Amino acid sequence: MSGIALVPAAEWESWIEENDGVVLDVREAYEWELGTLPGALRISMGELLDRIDDLPRERPILCVCRSGSRSQQVAAYLAMSGFTGAANMTGGMKSLGLQD
Repeated sequence: MSGIALVPAAEWESWIEENDGVVLDVREAYEWELGTLPGALRISMGELLDRIDDLPRERPILCVCRSGSRSQQVAAYLAMSGFTGAANMTGGMKSLGLQD
């Protein structure tokens, strides 16, 4: 999808640092109990519409989920909603060995 950066899971930390970005974990609360990335904003995909104003519009956002599917959808939505720098962590938390 145009305008959405695809960030390999192994490179998430360097992408955040290089872009002064934030991590948005869009998994469900029960999944967060398995662990989240340091400093991640936790807003499930289902809560996004109600909590979109909680997201910083001035910074790039790296969307994260279990496998990269939900986060791709959220990144696309953010891009369509005027957020600049929306990105998806490909492979999700599974790629980091943090979720089955």
